[in-house]
Amino acid sequence: MSQRDFYEVLGVARDASEEDIKRAYRKLALQYHPDRNPDNPEAEQKFKEAAEAYDALRDPERRANYDRYGSPDPFGHGGGFSSADDIFSQFSDIFGDLFGFSARSRGPRPEAGADLRYNLTISFQQAAKGAEVPISIPRHVPCDECEGTGAAKGTKPETCKQCGGSGQVRHAQGFFQISVPCAACGGQGFTIPHPCPKCKGQGIIQQKRDLTVRIPAGVYDGARLRLRGEGELGVHGGPPGDLYVVLRVEEDKTFARQGQDLIYTATISFPQAALGVRIEVPGLDETLDLEIPKGTQSGSVFRLGGKGLPYPGEKRVGDLLVEVRVQTPTKLNEEQERLLREFEKITRAQEKTLSGKVKKAMHKFGKAMGMD
Repeated sequence: MSQRDFYEVLGVARDASEEDIKRAYRKLALQYHPDRNPDNPEAEQKFKEAAEAYDALRDPERRANYDRYGSPDPFGHGGGFSSADDIFSQFSDIFGDLFGFSARSRGPRPEAGADLRYNLTISFQQAAKGAEVPISIPRHVPCDECEGTGAAKGTKPETCKQCGGSGQVRHAQGFFQISVPCAACGGQGFTIPHPCPKCKGQGIIQQKRDLTVRIPAGVYDGARLRLRGEGELGVHGGPPGDLYVVLRVEEDKTFARQGQDLIYTATISFPQAALGVRIEVPGLDETLDLEIPKGTQSGSVFRLGGKGLPYPGEKRVGDLLVEVRVQTPTKLNEEQERLLREFEKITRAQEKTLSGKVKKAMHKFGKAMGMD
């Protein structure tokens, strides 16, 4: 598929509204529709490009990913449209609104399967370093009793006599065909006189499916991973839906998180803050040394570049921010109290001396400037 900018493909601004994007896609879909451009590879390619762009920008979260990462699926679970029929199935609402009928009237219309959602809780370390997590999801599969036909053993679905199996009654109009669902079979194209007892004529049953979800390093709480084709089965040969895995990242006891930066709080004593000290700081993969300079105040923040979380799908890495908190002692023995009082006495004397020197200097300055 084309790698052109999706906004450029649709001919809209980057701040276009959802309605503007939908309107632009409708216009292009009508212009390059295969029924209007038979045996025209260039038009078919533009039709697919428009569909890919609309698929990326119509969903607010996928659009945000595209704006931020340059891809609507930055976590590696992407895909595309293999054919025009795939596009018709995915955007049946668009074509129904646009043309007032089924986009392609060739028997029962293929319909995409429903999307599924799975909430997955992972640890902070799994989110930070990436992981492969096994999950088990319930979804529908073809019934093994009737092999997906919906008919009882020894019987089979019968072709609808009303529509001849097409599922629709069609009328030509211009370039297109107006399609009305067959009332006799409900648009299915067949009837099942003797339904399968296991699936009740549906042709599908629910089973659990085991999958492995690849968690990219650096994912955030609430991130949504899209696994194409792992949703519910399609209808009438339509493509399966997608599985959306929504991540909940547990909080960590050591680090707080700010975007892709990690925040660690280091507690030091008053003497260490005053005199300076070298401390050890935990990192994601190693223990780091940090030099705390003399006179460090409580609340000071030191940045260790490249020691935070990676940006998903990028080579960039966040930083580790070390916030220093100076601990004030609550209990002192006699020797400690004596030394602190002596320290306070010396400090006051220095402040008085400094104050006197400052006053004397200011007096001389004022006199020199003729202000005295």
